[in-house]
Amino acid sequence: MKKILITNDDGFDSPALLALIEALKPLAEIITVAPTLEKSACGHSLTLTKPLRFVEIEPNFYKLDDGTPTDCIFLALHKIYRDALPDLVISGINIGANMGEDITYSGTASGAMEAVLQGVPAIAISQDFSNDMREKSSWRYELAQETIVKLVKKIFDGSFPLSKRKFLNINIPACMPHESKGFKITKTGNRIYGNDADSHINPRGQEYFWIGLVNHEWRETKGQMSDIEAVKNNYISITPIHLDMTSHQDIEELEQWI
Repeated sequence: MKKILITNDDGFDSPALLALIEALKPLAEIITVAPTLEKSACGHSLTLTKPLRFVEIEPNFYKLDDGTPTDCIFLALHKIYRDALPDLVISGINIGANMGEDITYSGTASGAMEAVLQGVPAIAISQDFSNDMREKSSWRYELAQETIVKLVKKIFDGSFPLSKRKFLNINIPACMPHESKGFKITKTGNRIYGNDADSHINPRGQEYFWIGLVNHEWRETKGQMSDIEAVKNNYISITPIHLDMTSHQDIEELEQWI
């Protein structure tokens, strides 16, 4: 039987994670290793300053106390899959989209990054929402579940469509399955980033900050449709991501410059 390792960055008790596990149970042996706490926007970080511990919640379901998604994949492959790697790693379903340059912050994307660095094919999957935050508490993730089942079946019936050190970044539009227009292969979009934070004064007169005010504006792009454009138009966005961050087109010019 095929084997899938699952993680996320919203924590082991995320309803979206549980929806992912439920959808994939008929297809493979599932082992889940997820963070104890929410690790959104932790990036591709490893915990190097303290020990980490697997805590078994139920058979084949662990939380890593207190790990990042990268820790979860790194240690699961070291401990649980020491003798044979899983066939696939899936990170998600993230509560919220991971599009454009946001993937550099994303713990969800970083779980998939770590997998492909370790030689295991990987998918990161995220669910977009409208600006109404109440929506997240009642979402049922049907389209995300249908999507991941289709893609995993296609991979298991054939092969993973990308070469080494590349993963699939999937973003699901905020719509029901019958409203979706299907799949669209996309490039990463360009968010207009701000530098805002909420500042407050605590009872001792000290200033503190909350980071988390997100600018939802994006730049228009030319050529291949971007992930944000696809999701806004009710397409399921599939973006191939590679870990080579070299700007190859600038190498010759930089050689002339130096």
